[in-house]
Amino acid sequence: MKKIKVYDMTLRAPGKRRENTISFKERLEIARLLDHLRVDVIELPAIGSAKADVLANKTIASMVKNGISAAVEIGGGAVEETWDSIRNAAHPQMNLLCPVSTVQMEYTCHKKAPAMIGLITEQVKLCRFFCEKVEFSAIDATRAEADFLAQAISAAVEAGANRITICDTAGISLPDEFGAFITKLKADVPALEKCELYVQVSDDMGMAAACAAAAVRAGADGIKCTAVNSGYPTLDQIAVLLQKKGNELDIDTSLRMTDLTRTMAQIERILALRDEKDTAFSDVTLGTVSEVTLDANDDMGKVIKVVEQMGYDLSDEDNGQVYEAFLRVAKKKHYVGTKELDAIIATTAMQVPSNFRLENYVINSGNIITATANVLIDKNGEKLRGVGVGDGPIDAAFLAIEQIVGHHYELDDFRVHTVTEGRDAMGSALVKLRADGKIYSGSGISTDIIGAAIRAYISALNKIVYDQA
Repeated sequence: MKKIKVYDMTLRAPGKRRENTISFKERLEIARLLDHLRVDVIELPAIGSAKADVLANKTIASMVKNGISAAVEIGGGAVEETWDSIRNAAHPQMNLLCPVSTVQMEYTCHKKAPAMIGLITEQVKLCRFFCEKVEFSAIDATRAEADFLAQAISAAVEAGANRITICDTAGISLPDEFGAFITKLKADVPALEKCELYVQVSDDMGMAAACAAAAVRAGADGIKCTAVNSGYPTLDQIAVLLQKKGNELDIDTSLRMTDLTRTMAQIERILALRDEKDTAFSDVTLGTVSEVTLDANDDMGKVIKVVEQMGYDLSDEDNGQVYEAFLRVAKKKHYVGTKELDAIIATTAMQVPSNFRLENYVINSGNIITATANVLIDKNGEKLRGVGVGDGPIDAAFLAIEQIVGHHYELDDFRVHTVTEGRDAMGSALVKLRADGKIYSGSGISTDIIGAAIRAYISALNKIVYDQA
């Protein structure tokens, strides 16, 4: 019986839920649940400019036992950075996303077919230099010129790709058409015999699962899907396919079928809660909070309205201090976004006595051990030690602090960025904790990003303790 591999794209292609609306903690929890289901590979999005993307990849890579695949956009110039973010995974691989239809190539890469072949060869070789397992995803393959598609796949394989994904990005194929497409492609491209072949089918016509089944019948080795409905086949649809047609097609997977329904419900709840938060932050005049930009011409009322939409409930004194700090920044930068406003609130509002102070911490983490954190905190002169075991070093550190204070606070958001450049760069962290429906933010800075995260958490914790005293 042939084992069909299942690649989960929930984190890479969450549909209408933009990846950057999924918080750091939520990404880790979704990855943990997918790993528990034994999906063969968890796909991660291409890293952006935010340092939190790299940190999230590194943390997920350290905690996942099965495969991890990080996307790389062809010509994006982030190959080495992407590899560095997953290099400690148990089974790392890189997925080079490349448009192959004429319209997509010219729109995305501004290149004609001959130049694309050279770019494909160059980029696959670069990925293969760092990573043993390299996937080449032919985006919009069903609308590509047949001769060019064959050339592109052959060039990718010759350059070192050992996994090929054929994408019906537009979702234009009927099941029999897609099955015939895969059959013809395998006949026209002998190089595919050297590779594992996967399919990624959009569900625009509601036939993605049927098209994937037809591709498997035609010889595909794996299917790309998502845990929830995001415009691709879902994990439960794959489960139904196996239950109804597994014996007939002589196929099986490594998925934990008994845990599938419960785990998918958990992931759906995580994403549904995020959607509710996004909706709650909308405003008829300002749009969603994530898109708001303010400038020095905005009055205090407008600024504080955005602050309230972000979930903060500040005193009149704190509102005044935030607005003064906002004006200072706005006059220098000309505009202030919600990320900058978050940082202003964290460093300006609710400056309270430090009931808790960080003494020291020890972190043990790696790709073959579970992350542990040993944190010593001074509470008004009393030394308190906590030990946490978590999904990555930062999760373990936060759990150690929770053990000390004896209470769990919901981590509403977590962000990191560099303050200075170079090998000894200072890192800044922002932590937002939710307690009794209110949000408390804290900031921390250190040459060690884990230390910055711990200090930011303690900063927010001090505000909670002061407010609830």
